Amino acid sequence: MQLKLKTPSKAEAAGVARPIESKTCISLIKHCHTLKSLKTVHASILRSHLHLNLHFFTNLISNYASLGSISYAYTLFSYSNFSNDAFLWNVMLRGLVDNALYHPSLFLYTRIPYLAIAPDNFTFPFLLKACASLRNLNLGSQLHAHVFVYGYSSHMFVANSLISMYAKCGLFHASKRVFDKMPRRSIVSWSAMIGACSQSGFYEQGFLLFSRMLDEGIKPNRASILNATSCVLHEKVAYDIRKVIMDNGLDMDHSVRNASMLMFARCGRIDVARSLFDGFIYRDLVCWASMIDAYALADLPLEALHLFKQMRLQCLLPDSVLLLAVIRACSMLASLHQARMLHGVIIRCFLDGQLVLDTAVVDLYVKCGSLVYARKVFDKMKERNIISWSTMISGYGMHSHGREALHLFDQMKTSIKPDHVTFVSVLSACSHAGLIAEGWKCFNSMVRDFGVKPTSEHYACMVDLLGRTGELNQAWVFIERMPVSPDAGVWGALLGACRIHSNVKLAEVAAKSLFELDAENPGRYVLLSNIYASLGKRKEADRIRNLMKIKGVRKIVGCTIIEIKGKIYTFVAGDRSHPEIDEIYSELDKLMERIRQEGYIPDLSFVLHDVDGETKEKMLYAHSEKLAIVFGLMNLGHESLIRITKNLRVCGDCHTAIKFISKVTGREIVARDNHRFHHFMNGTCSCGDYW
Repeated sequence: MQLKLKTPSKAEAAGVARPIESKTCISLIKHCHTLKSLKTVHASILRSHLHLNLHFFTNLISNYASLGSISYAYTLFSYSNFSNDAFLWNVMLRGLVDNALYHPSLFLYTRIPYLAIAPDNFTFPFLLKACASLRNLNLGSQLHAHVFVYGYSSHMFVANSLISMYAKCGLFHASKRVFDKMPRRSIVSWSAMIGACSQSGFYEQGFLLFSRMLDEGIKPNRASILNATSCVLHEKVAYDIRKVIMDNGLDMDHSVRNASMLMFARCGRIDVARSLFDGFIYRDLVCWASMIDAYALADLPLEALHLFKQMRLQCLLPDSVLLLAVIRACSMLASLHQARMLHGVIIRCFLDGQLVLDTAVVDLYVKCGSLVYARKVFDKMKERNIISWSTMISGYGMHSHGREALHLFDQMKTSIKPDHVTFVSVLSACSHAGLIAEGWKCFNSMVRDFGVKPTSEHYACMVDLLGRTGELNQAWVFIERMPVSPDAGVWGALLGACRIHSNVKLAEVAAKSLFELDAENPGRYVLLSNIYASLGKRKEADRIRNLMKIKGVRKIVGCTIIEIKGKIYTFVAGDRSHPEIDEIYSELDKLMERIRQEGYIPDLSFVLHDVDGETKEKMLYAHSEKLAIVFGLMNLGHESLIRITKNLRVCGDCHTAIKFISKVTGREIVARDNHRFHHFMNGTCSCGDYW
């Protein structure tokens, strides 16, 4: 038997498409997964004159858009003979929105009235998605008005889109109003509203809504469960959600399993999260990213980085989502060595140049104490958005470079309109640098020059700015005149200022509100107790400590970490666990004697225990910041910069001591606490003692 090869005709060899039959047209279009194959089918459609059929023509445009060739799709749309067909317009609008061309989609919508086309219930969801992605509340509200005019305000699909749009634009109460007015709701409606609760920080409401949905007999789907897991903050509730997941057969769903890992990590059960991770038969990048993120949520950055190393040993190439999770973990460590290694991975994976990743790397270097590297990455960025600018401005503020932050803000204003996030960064920078006049100027320009309405965050920054400079009465008047009710951030800023300036009266007012608004935050109780103790009010201090015990609020244990040759070491006050602890204390005694001779006087007000003066001095010497620095002096080269990270605010006595240490040793010391950076050199600090 002889096998013969079919010889292609001249037309086939030349790639000339043959006519196709109408009954196979749609099937052929939908089976095209590349532009080349689609264009071949398109040519056949033209030869068969099937492009004159609206149904075939619409499917052709839809597939061009789905393959990313939106310009080709739009060209076909522009020259079509079906310009008055609403379905065709919806297909084009969807193509633009799916390709993230939000502004063009909204502009195209403005042409509809001129062609006497009435938008339908399929038109508005695409447009509302565009507004949500742009966070453009103004346009979203206008579309809502159009929805009402055209009679679709009670339509389920449109209402679902309105809920999501308002939530993403920061108007939760509008989302809730739309949801409450819906005559009937689908599982998508419930899921959208639960998602709105999660995005807006109303986690308890979100879970209660999920419970109400179950009580009404509505079977949860994957989306509703994913949104519900993000609302869970307590272990018992996490297990309740886990039971719902298993009862509905979604326990092996990858997305649900990943979300469950993060849920249990947030609730303090990282062991359960890890068991879920270990139970995966196949781990994709999303799975690895979720577990790395879970470790970061559980304040276990070292474990997160170790897991990342394990993943790389399996020769998996990370994507931008996974790298963002690793960056978050690395930021917590404030390790410049780890940051540079991670930046190298990003470059080797050819992922540098991505806006989101570049911005995250800028933020990473800022949090690792290197403004030089942060600015280098920022200057090399091919494009910058408002988040990139705000990140760099915030970085200058964290490092007490208020003037540089304002200069960069002025540069930004020439090309991009600042938003509320940018103003938080600028006002915070002014606060850390003590720039009162500049802070007022910036605050007053928000509405006047940029139409940005101040939020509680901006008011908190102003209270912090006034409070730090000792203008506590002015800060109090400012709070009283606020057009919005002061939240925990505002009262927290006032309480912090009262600690600096020992104002018990205002501290008690601020604390009273904080105990109601932020009752589970141990820092509020500790701060008021410390204010009492520093002023010798021992009974009042003990009363606050007892209140913490009654409410079950635990004080966060202070610790300081230092990196030596790629290894992380952690110290706590009075630490005796380190294998070299005897040598560390011996060197500490010598160092404290040296700085005493230079004029250092221990500030015993920072010892809050009722003990004698000599014991207080010994307790001050053993603070974790001092132990970490001494260990760094023992193990780092004479020219090496010493970097330490404290999980709480650096105490005032340690701040003074470190200035003297930098002077007597001739070393530069960078200390990061939970608020900002301090750069110590030659006996001075970058904060100018304004902190």
